[in-house]
Order: sequence, then C-alpha cells, then structure tokens
Amino acid sequence: MTIHLKYWKQDGPDAQGYFEEKTLDTVNEHMSFLEMLDVLNEELQLEGKDPVEFDYDCREGICGSCNLVINGQAHGPNAKTACCQLHMRTYNDGDHITIEPPRAAAFPVIKDLVVDRSGFDRIIEAGGYVSVKTGSAQEANSTPIEKHSSDMAFDYATCIGCGACVAACPNASASLFTGAKIAHLNKMPQGEVERYDRVVAMVDQMKEEGFGDCSNYGECEAVCPQGISISAIAEMRRDYVKAMFS
Repeated sequence: MTIHLKYWKQDGPDAQGYFEEKTLDTVNEHMSFLEMLDVLNEELQLEGKDPVEFDYDCREGICGSCNLVINGQAHGPNAKTACCQLHMRTYNDGDHITIEPPRAAAFPVIKDLVVDRSGFDRIIEAGGYVSVKTGSAQEANSTPIEKHSSDMAFDYATCIGCGACVAACPNASASLFTGAKIAHLNKMPQGEVERYDRVVAMVDQMKEEGFGDCSNYGECEAVCPQGISISAIAEMRRDYVKAMFS
C-alpha cells in the first residue's frame, strides 16, 4: 500500500509547530497504525532526519498512551478502538492521513505527537482512591452489591485515561474521564463513605488543571475506546450539587 502522511512536528511546548509530509510505499495492510509509524521513523532515520516522537506502551489498548488524533478524530475512524489497535487495512491504497496530537491547553506538547497528560494524574491524586480503613480483604460475596451497580462500576473502571474525550470535546473538557474515575468508586460500598468529598476534590482539581466544562456535545462518548457512557458526567454533576448543599 502507498499512504501519504501529514504529521505534526514540534520541538517542545514553547516551540512553533508545523506539519511535515511523507509518502510511504511499503505499508502492509496487516500492520497496526503504530507499526506504520515505526516504518515512517525507520525511513526518516535512513534519510538522516529526526524520527517522529509518539507515545505508546502496551500496544494492546490497555494503557491509553496512544492518544493520537487521526484525520481529525481521536484514535481514528473505528469505534471503540484505541489507536494502537487500529490496523492499516482500515485504509485504502493511496489514502492521505493527517496525524496530530490532542489539542488542549491542559495537554501541552512535549514533542511532536507526545503530550503531557499529568493533569489526569493530579485529578486522581485529588480523590480517586479509597482512604477509609476497609480492613483486611473480605470474602468476595460477604458484601451484597446490586448487580446493576457492580456492572456500572466495572464499566466506568475500564477508562484507560487516554485523553480521547478531551481531544474530541470542543471545550477540551475532562468531564468524562473525571466522571468515570469518580463513579466507579462511588458505586461501591467502600467508596460510598467519601462520595461527596471525592467529587468536590476531583472536580475542583479538573477545573484547576485548565480543562473546559461539559456542554453535552457527546463527542467524548463517541470517541472513547472503551465506550464509556456520558451518564458518568450526569452522576458527577448530580453528586457535586448534592455536596454543595450537604
């Protein structure tokens, strides 16, 4: 396959970014998208040019590092698919592909396609944990939990923190990420104790990091590789209002 690439280059957060173009004639349809970028970098290095920096780790859709914006869409065209699980058979011979980093003030560019997502870490540090004493591990069935609640908690807990929701949102909001990280704890008896303290701490930290607010566009849910529902945002907002009046 022949693929025409247009990719973002930027030396650092304060540097002027720009697009470069490169045509690859050796793309195999069975390659993953990141393997295609490996081929790009091999060719660039053979030409004596700097490779394109991009983030990745597991390449199994688990870690969330591969947060690329492809042809204007976070993680590319396939629903519920992380960029690392996107394969080149999705594209046709001769296609043009534009690759950018997520665009958000709270995600400053480190270099090229790599952004600093440590704002997510600080949101978690603000309250995304259970600190009350829960004692030693109990037998799994000793605490009855409604199946709907446990299913929802598990669905929310699948968030991999990739930042696709921020990249897709017109407001660069982290509400889906924050809502999911709050809800998966609040749904469990162990997390219920700190429910309202948690939501206030994490939402306030999200605002402090410079993420925008949610306007219910729903783009975040559409691009989430785990398919997390925006009901997490509704639950977060409801709990935040309750916390303000409790």
